[in-house]
Amino acid sequence: MTDTSPVLEIHDLHKAYGDLEVIKGVSITARKGSVVSLIGSSGSGKSTILRCANLLEDSQKGDILFKGEAVHWKGEDHNRRPADAKQVLRIRTNLSMVFQQFNLWAHMTILQNVMEAPVTVLGRPRAEVEAAARRYLDKVGIGDKCNVYPAQLSGGQQQRAAIARALCMEPEALLFDEPTSALDPELEQEVVKVIKALAEEGRTMMIVTHDMRMAADVSDHVVFLHQGLIEEQGPPDTLFGQPRSERLRQFLSHSVPA
Repeated sequence: MTDTSPVLEIHDLHKAYGDLEVIKGVSITARKGSVVSLIGSSGSGKSTILRCANLLEDSQKGDILFKGEAVHWKGEDHNRRPADAKQVLRIRTNLSMVFQQFNLWAHMTILQNVMEAPVTVLGRPRAEVEAAARRYLDKVGIGDKCNVYPAQLSGGQQQRAAIARALCMEPEALLFDEPTSALDPELEQEVVKVIKALAEEGRTMMIVTHDMRMAADVSDHVVFLHQGLIEEQGPPDTLFGQPRSERLRQFLSHSVPA
């Protein structure tokens, strides 16, 4: 029997910057082996939800659960913070995040970049991590770039190295924050190909993306956000093929998947 238990659950999430409320009560669940894509115009709250889920941003209200375990909080409203630093570290290391801007260490080779966190954060044996790092770099198609530095790679290659780094943490889920938006179209397709392959493997993923074609191809569930709320959600065929909301129809008219 296939395990489809929830890996990441977000319930009634609220997030504000000062008086500006950017997330106004959002609930999303990513189940084991599923791909959830968050779409919407700039400023709709997509990336903020991802950063709150990974505890890179503090939310003011709502519950975040990882494999059924709720994040412990202290304080309220703008003073609310995670209460247990060890819990935060455990959740973050199991929700590997791939950012828009790669965030590779410029002074380290690609292999060293991929190995750094498993060795220093997780304390795994260096030889074991190196073997895994080389395997993941092969997987994303840049196994021959182990000994070069980030500046010597194209943007697409750097993003694929960032994906290998995330995979090397052996996470329960991968979080992608606009993984292709900093790339030109040709390099973008290199990264999309890797993400599609991960989806086909049954990896649990939550993806914030502007690429409607990728969202349509890889997702099990798509969430359309508008002004900090879920305007519409459902399977990609329904959302892209038969949108109910006028706002979603307008949005898709400018970015319809081919």
